[in-house]
Amino acid sequence: MIPLFLWILSPFFPSQGHPAAQELSASILFVLASVTDGLDGYLARKRGQITTMGMLLDPLADKIMVTSALVALVAYNPVVVKVWIAVVIIGREFLISGLRSIASSEGFTIQASDLGKLKTVIQIILVVSAILAHQWYQWQIGFLVIPVQWIAIAAAYFTVLVSIISAIDYFAGFWHQIDHASKTRRKAAVLTRQRNAGAR
Repeated sequence: MIPLFLWILSPFFPSQGHPAAQELSASILFVLASVTDGLDGYLARKRGQITTMGMLLDPLADKIMVTSALVALVAYNPVVVKVWIAVVIIGREFLISGLRSIASSEGFTIQASDLGKLKTVIQIILVVSAILAHQWYQWQIGFLVIPVQWIAIAAAYFTVLVSIISAIDYFAGFWHQIDHASKTRRKAAVLTRQRNAGAR
């Protein structure tokens, strides 16, 4: 879905005669990608069909989708998605990927926290609202006024905040696990030396 999503947000998308076709198509596709990603993981866990390939590709696809969307939105709607916002959010994704790789090599895993899940939901709101804010400043439905652009801007800054907090939370969890693992290894090494000394 990523190449299709980027094509829709590009100047090459044929939207003549349909002024909102680009925004609506991109929004629907991104929501569809997010929903099917969540459904895919849920079904894999429920049916016990988790595979090594799935564990590798699923988070990778998530990060490429989010990164692609943010990079495209820096050009498509720079009022909402500023360069530094994209850098902070994408940088956080690389940091967590790095921590998970180190954790995996050390023999333990870092579980997704509630903050991480909240960040994912806000990211979806950010991307969709930023796309829609390119066409609409606000929606008026009867007496109800929905400030689309303000929702997008608020979602952008809230995503940055939650991304930073969740990155700190992940790092704290990682540090606790790695510290515990290193202490366990040191104790095992001391016991081994003591046994070897006793055997002599």
